[in-house]
Amino acid sequence: MPFRNTSACADTVRGLSRLAPRKLAPVQKEHRRLSRPPQSVRQEQERFMARINSNRNTPERNLTLSHFVVNVWFPHIETRLAASTVHNYRYYWTHILEPRCGMALLRDFATPTAQGLLESIARQQPEMKKNTLHGLKSILSAVFKLSIQQDYRPGPNPIRETSLPRAQESAETVAYDLNTVLAMLQVVPEPSRTVIAVAAFAGLRRGEIEGLTWESYAGDSLAVLRAMWQGIAGEPKSKRSKASVPVIAPLRVFLDQHQLRSANPEVGIMFRTRNDTPLSMNNLLNDQIQPALEKAGIAWSGFHAFRRGLATNLHDLGVDDLTIQRILRHSDVSVTQRCYIKTLPEQSIAAMKKLETLVGVMCSERAVTPAASELVQ
Repeated sequence: MPFRNTSACADTVRGLSRLAPRKLAPVQKEHRRLSRPPQSVRQEQERFMARINSNRNTPERNLTLSHFVVNVWFPHIETRLAASTVHNYRYYWTHILEPRCGMALLRDFATPTAQGLLESIARQQPEMKKNTLHGLKSILSAVFKLSIQQDYRPGPNPIRETSLPRAQESAETVAYDLNTVLAMLQVVPEPSRTVIAVAAFAGLRRGEIEGLTWESYAGDSLAVLRAMWQGIAGEPKSKRSKASVPVIAPLRVFLDQHQLRSANPEVGIMFRTRNDTPLSMNNLLNDQIQPALEKAGIAWSGFHAFRRGLATNLHDLGVDDLTIQRILRHSDVSVTQRCYIKTLPEQSIAAMKKLETLVGVMCSERAVTPAASELVQ
């Protein structure tokens, strides 16, 4: 049978490789009646098949997204991220992402697929907040970033060009003001008083408070060297989080008194149980803090509200944002500015009063104040 069309070779290759159809070479006029493809076409076929059979497309690289995440990505991040962060990623992957995209082939996952995935999640769960959708997108982006770095698939990252679908904005976070903190310190018992003082005046996260030892306390500073999560000791949230925090005089009084009540130890766990294990902040919250605050009519908004309160109070005192970032040990000052420094109502009123004064002076100087007749109208 005459050789009519070399696209038949491409069809065979396509069936083997599952790649998009490709014509290997144009059919020259002088080749149309050949029974076999010419040497040049066979050479092109060999080069094409060599690429198909290269390491990138070996069977072990043809993984599903679920296989890659469970066996490659999670082991990778477990050695780099805090245990609590890995726990959250596992939850979102297991309950939201894996049921929807786990069986997709890693190498075939494309931007349109990713965009459709995000939109279907938003459509099926209309109560989901925009921050959660952003977190899901970040998880997928990190997964594909590692797959590209380790040559499981070529770039670019298919998540990069996706857009978040419309979703509900998250509720405004709370920052405790100083009056609220002082009111709490008056009604909660020890050791909750000292724990709240550390959270409010040093800005430590609750896992970092659980992980404090007396060796980390130098009188004028607290060294944050570890963090606890569900009884497991680990590294703080980030490299920048592992640092020392200044101790102001009122906090030093709380810590010194707590040390005396604890038989004046110089080493060991700072907030400990009778079994000499780190005191769980969740247990302390349920057993002491919340009952005392409810009785006093003080709203509880979480441990993180102390960090936001510290940032806001320092900002209100005129401390620059970079210094606040260092105190809170954030990796980026934009996180401090965007998520932690809050504008208090009295700050807004004071700012508008300053603007009112400035505008009034400038209007008087330039004679642009409206006439009395205009004001009456």
